[in-house]
Formats: sequence, C-alpha cells, structure tokens
Amino acid sequence: MCGRYTLKTDPGRIEKHFGLDHLPPLKPRYNLAPTQEGLVIRPGDHPGTRTAALLRWGLIPHWARDTASLPLLINARSETAATRPAFRDALRHRRCLVPADGFYEWARRDGTKRPFRFVIGDDELFAMAGLWDRWHPPGAPPDQAIETFTILTTAANEVLAPYHDRMPVILAPDFYDDWLNPMLTAPDAIERLLKPCPATHMAAHAVSPRVNDVHNDDPACLDPSDTPEAPRPPDQAPSGQLDLDLGFEA
Repeated sequence: MCGRYTLKTDPGRIEKHFGLDHLPPLKPRYNLAPTQEGLVIRPGDHPGTRTAALLRWGLIPHWARDTASLPLLINARSETAATRPAFRDALRHRRCLVPADGFYEWARRDGTKRPFRFVIGDDELFAMAGLWDRWHPPGAPPDQAIETFTILTTAANEVLAPYHDRMPVILAPDFYDDWLNPMLTAPDAIERLLKPCPATHMAAHAVSPRVNDVHNDDPACLDPSDTPEAPRPPDQAPSGQLDLDLGFEA
C-alpha cells in the first residue's frame, strides 16, 4: 500500500529527469495525502513527448455515476488491475508516472504505529506507476471534468517486508517510455513492468509522528525519530500487515 508520499525535489531537477519542457506551479510536499493534488506525467500530444499536470489522488472511473458510493481508490493491486472494472481500461489506455522522492509506511513499535519513510539512494527522485481517469459529474459541462489518479502496488521487497506486505510499483527510468507508450496495450506486456523495486538501494528511516496528521506538510515531518528500525526479514512470508486505513486498495 502507499498512503502518503513526498515530492520536495527542485522543479528543475524534475523537468530534467522526466524530459519535460515545463511543470505546473509546484510547492515542496512533505506529506502528500489522498484527495490532495499530486503531480503526474502523461504522454504528450506528439509522439515521444511528455506532459505534466496536477491531478487529485484517488481514482474515479469515468463510468462512475455516484462517487459517494465508491471507495477511495488510492491504490490498485498490479496483479489484478487488468481484470478489475475500475482499473482495466485505464491500465491499457491511461497510464502515468507519479514522481516522488520518498513514501511512508507505518509499523507497530512499542504498542504504537510509527511512521517510516522509504527512499531510493540519497533521497533520489523516482517514479511510481500510476493510472489516471477523467470523470464528468452528472449534469456538469465538459470543462468541469475531474481528473484523478491511483498508484499501482506490488509485493513488498526485502526492505519493506518488515513494515508492510505491499509497496508501490517503482519504475526504472529505462521503463518510462514503455509505461507511457500508448501502443502498449496487451495486459501481459504491461504486467511485465510491474515488479517490486530491487531492495539494494532502498532504505527505511524512522520519522516524526507529525506525518500522522495530514495537516502537517513541512520539513519537520522528515525529522529523524529514535524509533527502532526493523531488521531485514528472513526468506519467508512478509511479517508486516499494518496500515493506517487511509484508503482502499482494490
């Protein structure tokens, strides 16, 4: 599961990393939460180009009639997305990259759920695999459509396993073009990209409990905590099963 993440990287670095000409106005995010706007990158109007936009986190399928009855679709299981009605069309035709430089998970330590931030290397920028959709509220004009996204998840790698059994799909830069390729529509070919990120360069850091409150979105969220970190797990089923019930993973 992925229920909160960070994107505090300088916009210029984001543009360079993803090959973008420009970005929408951005501010550093230290605790980006569901229902808030997150940066996504989609194919541009011309072959080989990319465009960036701010979309609301929590996918609303284009066919939905009543959003009040929908769960908050912040995550989609990569193993079943191709067959689930909420995700299968978007998996084939509306894929996106979700830039981040860290994400949070929670684990029980000393009887309390404690937050941990997971990073690649030294707070490196990376892309999570996402799906997006465009929903038109009933009776609203076309220019009032709402665009939303969800983050695909997969089985936890060795670093994540002591904290949770799921993790976001993190795509290697070499796969960005494939993921955004509108001609790639075969589910089997798409699913080959949806693998756990190698644990070699990933690390977990205990951070401030300020992260627990979605109203806190400042550098203090990243302050180190003295919470003991979990050891690497043995070669067996993941032990972590905790989350904050922030959303729904279908």
